[in-house]
Amino acid sequence: MSTLAAGPRPSGTLSAEEFRAHFPMLERVTHLAGCGLAPRSIALDEALAEMLEAMASHGAPWHLFEERTAQARERFAALVGADPEQIAVVPNASVGAYQVASTADWTARPRLVTTPLEFPSLAHIWLAQRPRGAEVVFAEDAEEYAAAVDTTTRLVSVPMTAYQDALRMPVAEIAGIAHARGAEVFVDAYQAAGVEPVDVHRLDCDYLVAGTSKYLLGLPGLAFLYARRPEAADLDPALTGWFGRRDPFAFDPRLLDFSGTARRYETGTPPVPACYAAAAGLGLIARTDPARVRAHVQELTARAADALRAQGESVREIPAARRGAHIGLLDPEPARLAEELGRRGVAVSARGDVVRVAFHYYNHPDDIASLCKALREYRSR
Repeated sequence: MSTLAAGPRPSGTLSAEEFRAHFPMLERVTHLAGCGLAPRSIALDEALAEMLEAMASHGAPWHLFEERTAQARERFAALVGADPEQIAVVPNASVGAYQVASTADWTARPRLVTTPLEFPSLAHIWLAQRPRGAEVVFAEDAEEYAAAVDTTTRLVSVPMTAYQDALRMPVAEIAGIAHARGAEVFVDAYQAAGVEPVDVHRLDCDYLVAGTSKYLLGLPGLAFLYARRPEAADLDPALTGWFGRRDPFAFDPRLLDFSGTARRYETGTPPVPACYAAAAGLGLIARTDPARVRAHVQELTARAADALRAQGESVREIPAARRGAHIGLLDPEPARLAEELGRRGVAVSARGDVVRVAFHYYNHPDDIASLCKALREYRSR
């Protein structure tokens, strides 16, 4: 692994070998499914054990749960270059997108520009705004976004990395187009955060959502919503709960006051185990250099694509610089292939017409060899 991500390593950060050591399960399983679910880590085990011990020792340690949730919020804010007050803790990207859409007044500026590369859950949120007056338009690349975004556009949605084929989108370029015409920009960073640098200022986005279950090394059930100016939305969120109040512990059922921070987008009690897991995973990510992780992943995806083609497999063509952390392996029966590879100790993730083969800083070139061997065994049948 020493040949990957060559060059001086920033002081205090983990090498790829050191990072991999935090995932003992990788001695038994070749984990190439980080685009769907993170592998189990020592930090995750310790975090969940800490939560359970707190319950056993204190009975109802809600103050400790709140501290861990705050820690997860702060660590995500640091990862993306935001202030903690710009971060809302939400259950998933869909709720984050809904909260943003619900605060938009579509009357004067009805157009919402998205892309068919969007994860369907988010696209469905945008389509659901049509009864409220939104006009949803789809664009596939920067040129089409430029043609679709006009002075009637309220919101532009673009993923950093497409969930199916790992195509990296020119977010900052599209954001420049949108802002020049008075529109806000929503970014889905689910398939990017943790495996490449993510900076909300460089992206120049107004909103960004990312979840903890994939490359951020946590569990399903938790996501973060960044809002550049949370108090400047057209409307108050349509979905709310006691954590959306200025003082959640006022317990006043007659008062509906929205927090002036991104917490205005929050609803009820967050999923405590996922918060513990998120803090643990983000703690591990904080010990890496995002640029070095990106270089490591780029090298592995290139090697994997070459190795798969060399043994006759079909791989979705994506230019190296535009490719995210996974490659799309084409197969007539992706779900069946993923299941068969899983039986052989290789975890991958099927979506649509591809089997996604994903890489993180914990992956090693030997994982590619294991994948190729498992594929040969399967094809030989």
